[in-house]
Amino acid sequence: METFFYIVPTIMIVGVLFLAYKTLGRTRQVRAAWDSGVTAEGRCLRTYTSTSGGSGDTSVSTTLHHVYEFTTRDGRAFRFDEGGGPGTVIEGDIVTVFYAPEHPEGATARPPSRGKLAAGTGCLLAFFAVFIVFCVVAMVAAHTVFSETDGLIP
Repeated sequence: METFFYIVPTIMIVGVLFLAYKTLGRTRQVRAAWDSGVTAEGRCLRTYTSTSGGSGDTSVSTTLHHVYEFTTRDGRAFRFDEGGGPGTVIEGDIVTVFYAPEHPEGATARPPSRGKLAAGTGCLLAFFAVFIVFCVVAMVAAHTVFSETDGLIP
């Protein structure tokens, strides 16, 4: 039973560390796309929304996604899905796509906004850090409780 209080928080910490890794990777991709200065004309092929929450007392959160397609300077066609885009872009609209020539799969249609990107990434990483600290505190508390109760049982 005691191992349950160590295994579950450890799995949660590993999951959050993976999310932090993916977050930093996407941030690097977007920054590289903006820094390359290479752009292409892209087209919005599709828009859709995804929702989360809404069970019990939680509010519903809706994210707008866009599917874009563009052709690189060397003639390769790429499609990518980007969440959190502007609501003013609809299917068929022409957009400017930023991409790094060596990694066109990391393209973005968001206009350069380095401060916003840094703030968003920083806030998300701070949340992840608080979550990890909470898990570690829970594990330490469980260890303390179990070690104290071991002394009470004859």
